[in-house]
Amino acid sequence: MAKQTRDAEFTEFVAARAPWLRKVAYLLCGDWHRADDLVQESVTKLYVRWSRLSRLENLDGYARTVLVNTFLAEQRSPWGRWTARRRTGAVPEPAAAGTDLDLSVDLRRALAALPPRQRATVVLRHYCDLTVEQTAAALGCSTGNVKSQTSRGLDALRRSLDQQDLRDRTEHTRLTARTDLPELRDLRPAVPVEGAAK
Repeated sequence: MAKQTRDAEFTEFVAARAPWLRKVAYLLCGDWHRADDLVQESVTKLYVRWSRLSRLENLDGYARTVLVNTFLAEQRSPWGRWTARRRTGAVPEPAAAGTDLDLSVDLRRALAALPPRQRATVVLRHYCDLTVEQTAAALGCSTGNVKSQTSRGLDALRRSLDQQDLRDRTEHTRLTARTDLPELRDLRPAVPVEGAAK
């Protein structure tokens, strides 16, 4: 009976938190399929410890910590490094309707380009709205480390987005400022084509 109650509590917790965990995992790894894998692995770790965890006050914080640590451990593994190199050219999936799609895609690309630790601190601080102290506890590091990683991550995001904005403006200027485009009548063949109407 106790196992059934424990399983029911766990199932209820996971059903309520899975979408949120999946979003955090996606922001960490930049791929919905990998996000699903990270959540699944994290949920499995939670289930193994659930009898002790159900008494915790902040289960959400613990689940988030397990998720981030699972992501960081994967990044340190040879498999994680290999898959990270293969993903460099991946195009992020489209954003939800009602947002600036170009900015959203640019932001996701810039976020995916950050080193894993910087990405984790930026996601925890600015998506999950954790304090510096909460982020430090989740990552198991000092508050100074969180501050420096967040600062470096935000600087890299700004530089990346500024470079993308400059590329976009240069491309727009190049396309709108072309004066060497031929008139439509200039596209006629110089030599009459046999059988063409005159």
